[in-house]
Amino acid sequence: MSELWLVGIGTGHPGHVTLEGAEALRRAAAVLIPRKGAGKEDLAHLRLAILRAAGAAAKVIPFDMPLRDPALPYAERVERWHDAIARRWQEALTEAPDGPVALLVWGDPGLYDSTLRIAARLAPVPKLRVVPGITALQALTAAHAIPFNTVNGAVTVTTGRRLRDHGWPAGAETVVVMLDGDCSFQALAPKGRHIWWGGFLGMPEQVLESGPLAEAGPKIVTRRAEARARHGWIMDTYLIRQGA
Repeated sequence: MSELWLVGIGTGHPGHVTLEGAEALRRAAAVLIPRKGAGKEDLAHLRLAILRAAGAAAKVIPFDMPLRDPALPYAERVERWHDAIARRWQEALTEAPDGPVALLVWGDPGLYDSTLRIAARLAPVPKLRVVPGITALQALTAAHAIPFNTVNGAVTVTTGRRLRDHGWPAGAETVVVMLDGDCSFQALAPKGRHIWWGGFLGMPEQVLESGPLAEAGPKIVTRRAEARARHGWIMDTYLIRQGA
């Protein structure tokens, strides 16, 4: 493998792939497709649908994603998981023909995604090309038809874990939360805060909810649980604004 191309594919809609991304998929000699186990076959099928929509004829090389060890401390758990994923990539790449290999990355490879960190573990490290994609942040604000920021206002992007552990970021007006499987907004005082939430953004299964945090929060918890039970997985994110 001479090059590894990390192509951002947005949040599930084939139209999220940019013209540059579609061209990269057509030019790739092979594409790595992760398999995430029973109940999550949709994720592999979506990637294959995106390849078809782009007109790609690359060799498809599937690989099984390893599981995290829940018994380990968080930082060590993630570190070992990344090591294991890199080994799976290395094994899968032995089947790749000559030429660039593409990996379809949910959202954008540079935003709350570890693909670049995992690629750095390969030996030898290939030449990397990153093709940006539509982020969950863009898909969320577009779905709700709201601006990302207030006039001259800053936005804090954080994780559910940090929101639970540290509360509302000091001085923040708008907070966007990624990677939150526990609806951590429940730990916040709701007064004066408005939330916009979305799951399966950009997909036919898209679900949205918004309103004052005190009213919309419980609805989001219920709708998220129902959607996850129905599909076996969910990707979601939300924006909270103070004084909205």
